[in-house]
Amino acid sequence: MIVIRDIFQLKFGMAKEAKTLLKEGEAINTRAGYGPGRAMVDLVGPYYTLVLETPAKSLAEYEEALHKIMGMKEWSDWYAKFTNVVESGRREIFTVL
Repeated sequence: MIVIRDIFQLKFGMAKEAKTLLKEGEAINTRAGYGPGRAMVDLVGPYYTLVLETPAKSLAEYEEALHKIMGMKEWSDWYAKFTNVVESGRREIFTVL
């Protein structure tokens, strides 16, 4: 099993908008048959940090899901709105021991 963490640094003051968009994105993922994942926000450290945590059985399974979702027009339309509230981001992938 692996855990994928997509870590976003939101633009200052955009947390409320990101939360609304996150709910829309979760609905798209659910309709595509993926999820649920987990969303977390910062308590300490850099302000306006949003972490999306997704479990997967393997890297191959995650990659397949990623390609399927990214190929959906509904997702790409949503992602265009989401990137407007994000300053930067990175992805971390862990093997669960």
